[in-house]
Amino acid sequence: MKVKTNKHSWAEPYKIKMVELLKMTTPAQRKKAIATAGYNTFLLKSEDVYIDLLTDSGTSAMSDRQWAGMMLGDEAYAGSANFYHLEKVVQEVYGYKYVIPTHQGRGAENILSQVLIKKGDIIPGNMYFTTTRLHQELAGGIFHDIIIDEAHDAANLHPFKGDVDVNKLEGLVKEYGADKIPYICIAVTVNMAGGQPISMGNLKTLRAYTQKLGIKIILDMTRIAENAYFIKVREPGYTQRSIRSIVKEICSYTDGATMSAKKDALVNIGGFLALNDADDYEEASNLVVVYEGLHTYGGLAGRDMEAMAIGIKESISDEHIKARIGQVIYLGEQMRHLGIPITEPIGGHGIFIDAKRFLPHLNQDLFPAQALAAELYIDAGIRTMERGVVSAGRNAKTGKNYYPKLELVRLTIPRRVYTQAHMDVIAESVFNVYCNRKKIKGLTMVYEPKYLRFFQARFEKIK
Repeated sequence: MKVKTNKHSWAEPYKIKMVELLKMTTPAQRKKAIATAGYNTFLLKSEDVYIDLLTDSGTSAMSDRQWAGMMLGDEAYAGSANFYHLEKVVQEVYGYKYVIPTHQGRGAENILSQVLIKKGDIIPGNMYFTTTRLHQELAGGIFHDIIIDEAHDAANLHPFKGDVDVNKLEGLVKEYGADKIPYICIAVTVNMAGGQPISMGNLKTLRAYTQKLGIKIILDMTRIAENAYFIKVREPGYTQRSIRSIVKEICSYTDGATMSAKKDALVNIGGFLALNDADDYEEASNLVVVYEGLHTYGGLAGRDMEAMAIGIKESISDEHIKARIGQVIYLGEQMRHLGIPITEPIGGHGIFIDAKRFLPHLNQDLFPAQALAAELYIDAGIRTMERGVVSAGRNAKTGKNYYPKLELVRLTIPRRVYTQAHMDVIAESVFNVYCNRKKIKGLTMVYEPKYLRFFQARFEKIK
């Protein structure tokens, strides 16, 4: 008997040609591995991980066309044909005039910060990101969060929690003056808020306001296609628009962008800085030679740039992005059904567990998100990462910890890598840890590096 339904399920717009075998470990082996790693999932060996949700950065599966493109790598030191292909694709898809390749997104952040920021400048942004804020601070700038208040509440259902609060921005302009604000740093699908998107309406309002004051808008466009999808399905007037057209409109309200192509663009390494101002481009071209490589390769092989150019085009396919976010939503709905407290609405690149609600008996000085990430690994070999007080770091002047309102564990889904069965295993493991959550005691930090401590810090269990 045929079942009648009006529902059309999504499916992956690809088929599998090759598989990589995964290693299964025992709980005893995992307890030893995480203790050796100082209860920091970044310090685990990947061979000891079953399902790796540490990041979606550089962990996606490339397509047959990308692999074929790598065979066309022009490895000339200067003027690589692959650079000109990448430049053309960025100009066509995103609309920026000038393109400088970098080894990854933080290379672009470093150069941008040195070009635009002077000591004492104020850099407003819709929530901080770790490497972005550090580069701004090293260049002498001071970051200020101007995201809407709803973004700091994991349970709030606002559809665009990445939006800027223009009143907060106006307050900074009144206090410091527009001349002290070289640019506003705008992220799409804001990572630290749980992959939450910014609306097109908010971008338009922001553009109109900043143009009057001569303030630039620089986009962190790392997951721009995912943000475009949320605009398409959540914002009136965009339902019939293609992802490609929405992506280009987002960029049209900005003056430049940094890109970590290791996410949306489906490559294992690479990024770029895109600009519209000729003078900024000239200065950035000079600096890229110092830090990355010649302005036509920026620390990348020709084959990397070719794979990036192809990946950018694949990333804006409506079918691809629907399946990519569909898998994330599937996992999120499984978790929600099991009563797991997560950041809502479900974001674009992963599920963010609310560690404050998951472990209400632990205060932030006991690093609840870090402790929860360690327990998830012990339970089923699933590697996740902390996005809370450890990631937030310390105030450079006072030496005191920042205490963000959000204390999250990020389960980041690589693109085109795992199946729905893997999503089921993940949900079941999280639920098992949730049922035994009262046994989790928290951690104490025993080693703290100077910068970006979440990468290399080490912890011990509180007994």
